[in-house]
Amino acid sequence: MTNIIESVSQFSKRYDVLFCDIWGCIHDGKFAFPNALNALSDFRKNGGYVMLLTNAPRPKAAVKKHLKSMDITEEFFDDITTSGDAAQVCMFSGKVGYNIYHLGPKQDESFFTDFPKDIHFDQEIVRVPLEESEGIVCTGLFDNTRETPKDYIHVIDHGINKGLKLLCVNPDIFVDVGHHRVWCAGGIAEAYSAVGGETIYCGKPHKDIYKLAYAKLKKFDPRSTARILCIGDGINTDILGGYNQKLDTLFVCGGLSGDETGITLANEKPDPKKLNEFIKANNLHPTASIGFLR
Repeated sequence: MTNIIESVSQFSKRYDVLFCDIWGCIHDGKFAFPNALNALSDFRKNGGYVMLLTNAPRPKAAVKKHLKSMDITEEFFDDITTSGDAAQVCMFSGKVGYNIYHLGPKQDESFFTDFPKDIHFDQEIVRVPLEESEGIVCTGLFDNTRETPKDYIHVIDHGINKGLKLLCVNPDIFVDVGHHRVWCAGGIAEAYSAVGGETIYCGKPHKDIYKLAYAKLKKFDPRSTARILCIGDGINTDILGGYNQKLDTLFVCGGLSGDETGITLANEKPDPKKLNEFIKANNLHPTASIGFLR
């Protein structure tokens, strides 16, 4: 049986650092979750360090601005590491070429304009039409309110025929905006890989985002001895990523997997039987589980 807890405070003293997911854990894309923010604030007041670790396909500054629009300020976190940050480093290495086709919405423009001061590159990235591209950078769908990966068969077919690599800036398959589930870049990447395309991932559960987070964490823990807990609602991103890094994990059931784990409007606690079936089906066993972060 998995360990179900009521509050992070029950075992937070075991840890010095939280690697905490954002979407589905501290907000739903529209509104912040007060209980979750209080939990992060309390952890910091007791000397802990909170690194928000997100698969957002935008750099840290853009994510920070979005959080501020929901009154999620630096009272609740110490730093942010994004999939966008890690993917920028990968893109400038030339792994998908330098003349690239951007598949994604206008809201992700900052990925191509907002770069950290310490990023180094020898050649400019130029966005070009698909037919002229050396590779594809996918930050999402052009319109995730109505489109699915099936709407991008022409892009996928072209990429396969030309042998183009696809850089997936956000490995998430879905995200919930309020009560509406929408596709993310990971859905496109999954479809691309399914027909034999070569896909590069930089966000959770893959190592690049953790490598970047560890580098930032050295300011807090120069000796790299901090005890880290990974928190997230994505069983195959947050929890798998933590497992791969040999870190403890806290699975937030009420996010993406609320239906599967028995979360309802009347009951914010996971159903133990359903949760265990879900964990067994995914062959991943978090250190502990919780209904909602609090």
